[in-house]
Amino acid sequence: MGQENLTVLSEFILMRVTKRPELQLPLFGIFLIIYMITLMGNLGMIILTKVDSHLHTPMYFFIRNLALIDLGNATVIYPNMLVNLVTNRYTISYYACAIQMAFFLLYIICVLYILAAMAYDRFVAICNPLLYNVIMSERLCHILVGIPYLFSSFQSLLITSKVFTSTFCGTNVVSHFYCDDVPFIPLLCSNAKEIELLIIVFSGFNVISTLVVVLLTYMLILTAIFRMHSAEGRKKAFSTCGSHLTVVVVFYGSVLFMYLQPESAHSSDNEKIASVFYTLFIPMLNPFIYSLRNKEVKNAVQRVVKNRCKRCI
Repeated sequence: MGQENLTVLSEFILMRVTKRPELQLPLFGIFLIIYMITLMGNLGMIILTKVDSHLHTPMYFFIRNLALIDLGNATVIYPNMLVNLVTNRYTISYYACAIQMAFFLLYIICVLYILAAMAYDRFVAICNPLLYNVIMSERLCHILVGIPYLFSSFQSLLITSKVFTSTFCGTNVVSHFYCDDVPFIPLLCSNAKEIELLIIVFSGFNVISTLVVVLLTYMLILTAIFRMHSAEGRKKAFSTCGSHLTVVVVFYGSVLFMYLQPESAHSSDNEKIASVFYTLFIPMLNPFIYSLRNKEVKNAVQRVVKNRCKRCI
């Protein structure tokens, strides 16, 4: 092994969000606004589902955890990207990159399993409404959230430790605007094939297993809805799972677009757009999807505001 392969890296150079310098400040403003909206939306959802007793249900327990994950996902990426846009220095330190990769993988994997758990929750609510509170007990809800956190943490730590304990080939230029696992494979002189296989196996299992759960539960949900005699009952059932289905379609759509497009269509720009969408825009959109057409959330906001006003008086 040559001396170049033993180079100790102290930082990495990340891909620019845009190659046009005149767009850096406008993009900084846009991304800053998006990040502020993401923070307020997800923090608001977390606080609201915690303080309002009417939202202490399994569905809002999962929504609160999804908001927590979205908040973490955005915070892992946004601050460093915003600093880079302002300073025009697209760099990140070695250890900061490792931390960013570990938390990004943790959050992005966890989202898949939380969405699958939410699909099961909607299945029980529609197909077994009388036994809903019995089946979706507090213990089961904690299990359905706790296992994904543990499994995601295991995968994240395993892949990140494998990457950052491998030998780099002297180059520190990462072909992405944040520290993800796949762009690091070309930089490795050792364990590259092993790490690539790990990523393929874990990614395939995570996406396919959760997507199968979501599709099966929605097939059963649709079957139950079409068997309903009441039009009002069908409308209520559709509205019950409408928000979750919207989030699933948006998230899985962007992920599958990125990974299933033909090799000839692959480009850094396409991958960048897909990455920006599911790592930056979706965490901003989710709180609005779950609140704008949700009467329970709107009523909870009104109750919290009224209680605040009474205390002020």
